[in-house]
Amino acid sequence: MSGLLKVSSNPHIRSKVTTSSIMTAVVIALLPAAGFGIYNFGPRALAVMAVTIASTVLTELLFGWLWKKKITISDMSAVVTGLLLALNLPVSIPLWMAALGGVFAILVVKMLFGGLGQNFMNPALAARCFLLISFPSQMTNFACDAYTGATPLAALKAGESVNVMNMIVGKTAGTIGETSVIALLIGACFLILIGVIDLRIPGTYIVTVILFAGIFGGHGFDPAYLSAQLAGGGLILGAFFMATDYVTRPITIKGQYVYGAVLGLLTGIFRIFGPGAEGVSYAIILGNLLAERQVRNVKNKNDIQAMLKEAGILFAITLIAGLLLGFVYELTKEPIRQQEEKAVQEACQAVFADAEHFEELDAYT
Repeated sequence: MSGLLKVSSNPHIRSKVTTSSIMTAVVIALLPAAGFGIYNFGPRALAVMAVTIASTVLTELLFGWLWKKKITISDMSAVVTGLLLALNLPVSIPLWMAALGGVFAILVVKMLFGGLGQNFMNPALAARCFLLISFPSQMTNFACDAYTGATPLAALKAGESVNVMNMIVGKTAGTIGETSVIALLIGACFLILIGVIDLRIPGTYIVTVILFAGIFGGHGFDPAYLSAQLAGGGLILGAFFMATDYVTRPITIKGQYVYGAVLGLLTGIFRIFGPGAEGVSYAIILGNLLAERQVRNVKNKNDIQAMLKEAGILFAITLIAGLLLGFVYELTKEPIRQQEEKAVQEACQAVFADAEHFEELDAYT
């Protein structure tokens, strides 16, 4: 009887949709943001994209060749990782650092864990966080020929006003791919229309961020403030292009809604109570870790309650950490400012020894 049956491992029913077709669709969806990044920041943005894509593809190719594994670069996942990484980098980053990020994304986060489908967090975001920790000065330097100021959310957190329309169009400082909300939404609409993603995760994520900022941001539900929170800090890029990653998101519908809400809460905590003004990258990385546990629980026990419990624990830990960071920041920001001002005064005094004091004047426009 067994000779009449063909025994094979699952899956037994296969979709006509392939990994390469999905990844190609994501690349196409990212082209408006990539193109605007090149227009906004100049040819060096294209150089950063070329370096990150080349480093991710070559790393995956060499890994397969050296370890005698199946060569998988034709599925386009390495190209997507390289492009997403570039869009999350400042245009001023040294090219060797961009290449290092590509190697880390593929080698450490993806291939050493078994390749596509086995990585426990988004490779591009993991590489960005790795670079942020390793090279914080270069990763937070957004000065370039086009812009010299801080990012809009950093200015907003410092109490300054921002031009929301410039944030929507993309005429602001930031990473290569996060600045233009219009370009990102064009790509997101394309992915939704062809059925690659839906609104469960990004919609829940964005609504939660807006509610959190409205309740705890100190400005109430002021439309201008909430619009700036929505348009800045890579929220649209993260919500539609990274939080929706098939590998690192939850597999159940309820889990996806919880996942989006957790991402929104974490992003809100990092932005409002933390010392920085962004928070999307770290929120999604932590959410990936939660989703990985949820996938394992569903496979083993189909236990959604375990996932909700872990979400609550993760939220509580992050809330406490965010509050502590915010408290420390509030205690130290004034002494730090005074020390910086003293250092400037001493430097000026060393150059102009006869002067009694120095005052900062507004530049004439």
